[in-house]
Amino acid sequence: MSGGLAGKTAVVTGTAHGIGAGIAAALQGDGAKVHGVDKDTADLSAPAAVAGFFAGVGPVDILVNCAGGVAGQVGQPLEEITDEDWRAVLDANLTTAFLCTRAVVPGMKARRWGRIITIASTAGLRVSKTGIQAYTSAKAAQIGLTRQLAHELGPFGITVNCIAPGFIRSNPTTERQWASYGRDGQAALVEGISMRRLGEPADIANGVQFFASERSSWVTGQVIAIDGGHA
Repeated sequence: MSGGLAGKTAVVTGTAHGIGAGIAAALQGDGAKVHGVDKDTADLSAPAAVAGFFAGVGPVDILVNCAGGVAGQVGQPLEEITDEDWRAVLDANLTTAFLCTRAVVPGMKARRWGRIITIASTAGLRVSKTGIQAYTSAKAAQIGLTRQLAHELGPFGITVNCIAPGFIRSNPTTERQWASYGRDGQAALVEGISMRRLGEPADIANGVQFFASERSSWVTGQVIAIDGGHA
């Protein structure tokens, strides 16, 4: 697919670490002009910051909502979760996806072409290994938003799809999580994956490249779990 996105402008959020950075590099390799953004560049949960960032980018053809994470939290019993904890994780994942998508849709409608791809998690399909209630809720909500927007935006030539990655060691948080499992837990996790290996950022980028390309022009509202066949 090299060169297939020549002339297209893409924005990838959450490029500070592995998955987002890998997606940005892959789309650039396919010929797109890629703008990466992370929380050090702009607070994508703040409407004014989002508006300012996208005003500087101009028309966007491809949006990849990869920003998210657990906001530095660890799993706790529900009754110990503060209002601030809950909102922080929902804002990092769901609010950012909503605001960024809202920012690019008018231009996509005008051009009657667009690709919106959200990176959720298999936590949104099952339960989260982190034990963080807000995280699995936000990821499930991203999947619901994908389906709803696919229905709304399809008549304008805009496809909206979602990727739900399995466990990938891609940032300091997942490295800490991996270490916490210990040798036996790590072996058990890999044993539960049909392909018997952990995923890599490139595995997720492969899916994004398909959804961003003309090859997926009649594919919308879909959620694909890229998880190596987790049992």
